[in-house]
Amino acid sequence: MSRDGRSRTRTYAAGALALLALATGCGDNGGGGSAAPAATTAAPAAPQSAGAAPAAAATTPGTAPAEGDAAAWAKWNLKPLAPAPAPPADKPVKLERTGTVPVFSEVKTNDKVVFITIDDGAEKDPKFVEMLTDLKVPISMFLTKDIVKNDYGYFKPLQALGNHIQNHTVTHPVMSKLPPEKQKAEICDDQSALTQQYGTAPLLFRPPFGDGANTPTLNTSVQECGPRAIVLWRESMQIHDMQYQAGDKKLKPGDIILAHFRGPKELKGATMTQMFGDLLARIQEQGFSVARLEDYIQAPAS
Repeated sequence: MSRDGRSRTRTYAAGALALLALATGCGDNGGGGSAAPAATTAAPAAPQSAGAAPAAAATTPGTAPAEGDAAAWAKWNLKPLAPAPAPPADKPVKLERTGTVPVFSEVKTNDKVVFITIDDGAEKDPKFVEMLTDLKVPISMFLTKDIVKNDYGYFKPLQALGNHIQNHTVTHPVMSKLPPEKQKAEICDDQSALTQQYGTAPLLFRPPFGDGANTPTLNTSVQECGPRAIVLWRESMQIHDMQYQAGDKKLKPGDIILAHFRGPKELKGATMTQMFGDLLARIQEQGFSVARLEDYIQAPAS
């Protein structure tokens, strides 16, 4: 690569990390911030399941935690979550192969489940891999190329647990401030890098800060790069508690929760595992289980 090329790459990466330093969330800061933009409901139609999950598997749905599972939760000073029900045969979110992609922040379901999504990849705490290996709580990871490229390997054990990797741009920009060609480059280049590194093309896209999610320009860019839906959120995990968009500050069935790969510097001394443990405790207190988002999505026919 030329000296100018290396300089541009360093500039992009610095910009991404600067944005992350300003906000612990892609739509919220550590003390609470703006909510994600309003979302539309998912589009109809299509056969098939939501992309092959990488290797592995969570605890069998619909069964009580085994004694060993309870011990694993106790190791992290947590009470076991109730197991999620079996994934629905008739997926509530059905994606189409072409055309406008849907924008959604929750999934229509009567199952008392919520979905955890974790963004960017800035904190790479090995204890978090250990935690998810023990607890087998499903997550979806929306990764930013310039933030994860120094250690793509960190996320592979998490993927091997059955967790999917999704698209979150190259440099984490405010998308509505970019012209169409730069929007497309942000999404397409991340799509290409993540597909190459993890072996599966991301099905879903999340714009940083939720910005521009409902604009025609961004929707077109997403269509041209491969993802088939734009995913927002209903709650965002801060340090010890969640920020809610709903006035009653309660979880609802099918809510998508936003969290981030963060460490003590951004979490006021708390670790990634402590933050995630607090998130699970808040979910457990309200009587919800955690399901895998992609298990409720029907991918387009190939």
